[in-house]
Amino acid sequence: MIIVTGATGALNGATVDHLLERLPASDITVVTRDPAKAERFAQRGVEVRRGDYAEPGSLPAAFAGADQLLLVSSNDPTADATTLHRTAVEAAVEAGVKRILYTSHQAAAPDNPFAPGRTHFATEQLLAASGTPWVSLRNGFYAHSLQWLAGPWQETGVIAVPGDGPVSWTAREDAAEAAAVILSSEGAYEGPVTITAPAAPTFAELADVASERAGRTIRFQLMDEADWIAARQSDPRAQFLLGFYRAARGGFFAGVDPLLGELLGRQPRTASEALRGGS
Repeated sequence: MIIVTGATGALNGATVDHLLERLPASDITVVTRDPAKAERFAQRGVEVRRGDYAEPGSLPAAFAGADQLLLVSSNDPTADATTLHRTAVEAAVEAGVKRILYTSHQAAAPDNPFAPGRTHFATEQLLAASGTPWVSLRNGFYAHSLQWLAGPWQETGVIAVPGDGPVSWTAREDAAEAAAVILSSEGAYEGPVTITAPAAPTFAELADVASERAGRTIRFQLMDEADWIAARQSDPRAQFLLGFYRAARGGFFAGVDPLLGELLGRQPRTASEALRGGS
């Protein structure tokens, strides 16, 4: 049996949809903090269980019987995500899960300026020490994030960012489908697995793409970090997001890998498509 956490979210929800194209519903279980939100899966015959990383006692029963368990990473920037992930991994071991998969990131590293990268690295260390076979799905930076990371260029005519570097913008939909393929692969993958788009454009390069879309010149502007923060005083995420631009400048998101296209059997979506609203 495959058990998937976070299936009411966009990423793992799409993974379950792809799994249902490959496997009978009786082979799939989803775990969520609010089972009512997983009704669409229940209607298709998928078992729905309640479990919450923040409630350790809820997890062993939620994970019981799993041949494979897909753990979604916490997306709450205010939470102690590493502790939540430790709780989930320990519960998986207690429940006798045979194989753990985790939605990580290509930039999982202890020195990543972007905080989630450090969390992903720490979680991978927990998995490696668990004694249970594991796979870390190191997804590329999700392309739909361009909607806010590139700024309001449609209105301003400028992509203004406080740091630039190559980013392998990867469609979340593609990463979700790839996870389903790996879950269906009967253990063909192990350890860190890199899942990225085949190219890593910079924001400066994306400004040219935006120009083609808009039919007018979209400029690229590299801003001073302090000026960028000052312009976003009302955004509580500004300091958090600054870490992304610093990591991009440092090359943490530059790596690309052909595996995603091989898993999908087609060309992955591109950053250009995302900028045009196609991802």
